[in-house]
Amino acid sequence: MKALLGLSLAAAALSLASCSTDNTNTTNGTTPVRIEITDAPAYYDKIFLDIDHIEVITEGGKQVIDVDHDPFDILHYREGEFFLLAEHDVPSGRLQEVRLVLDDDNTIVVDGVTHDLTTPSGQSSGVKIKVQDDLIPNIAYTLALDFDASKSIHTTGNGKYMLKPVIRAIPVAVSGALTGFVSPITSNAHVFAIQGTDTLGTLAGPTGKFYFPGIEQGTYKVDIVPTAGDFQPKSIENVTVTTGEVKDLGQIELSPAN
Repeated sequence: MKALLGLSLAAAALSLASCSTDNTNTTNGTTPVRIEITDAPAYYDKIFLDIDHIEVITEGGKQVIDVDHDPFDILHYREGEFFLLAEHDVPSGRLQEVRLVLDDDNTIVVDGVTHDLTTPSGQSSGVKIKVQDDLIPNIAYTLALDFDASKSIHTTGNGKYMLKPVIRAIPVAVSGALTGFVSPITSNAHVFAIQGTDTLGTLAGPTGKFYFPGIEQGTYKVDIVPTAGDFQPKSIENVTVTTGEVKDLGQIELSPAN
């Protein structure tokens, strides 16, 4: 059974084999769209996603794009590296909805053991995310997706693993990025970028590096919260992110807890 996952996308890419278009509304041409995906780290060995197709719905019509990739390990694509899902022309006009449809062969590897990764039955009807953006004829549009692996994987009472995708759309052309390293690596730190009431979270990866792609320009507070060892949390105030640039906080040392 296929699980339907809806994703909000602001720029998109897809390398595909076949597609179909249902143009029920008038459209003034097509827009080349690129859809790609990256990962916010999680403490698993591998997570293989099996994507069947993507549906892009605009006021100009509906484009169904088949994705022929074999299941791929999303944990390979992090810290600014993206996996190209597909590229295709879609009807121009106001972008209304994007849906990502998974096939059955999703798996997770934990401590060297492979487990099936199932999706809740309620998602078989689809999770729909409304998107309000304009696709301009003949102007390339890139939609990047940020898959939050740590929030997307859940364990059940009988030891099975379930996929409840948490995916953030990244408006690549109108955003900046934030990175840095947390030391010591053994702190297994969670990192949060906070602006007002909005909070983005990620994990420091195997090298201690964290990376927030596609965040809006502005001033943030960055909180580093260790989850292992005996270390104090740390906050960095007034971190400025600028559109089109990567703000590098360098090496962030955590102090031993008193």
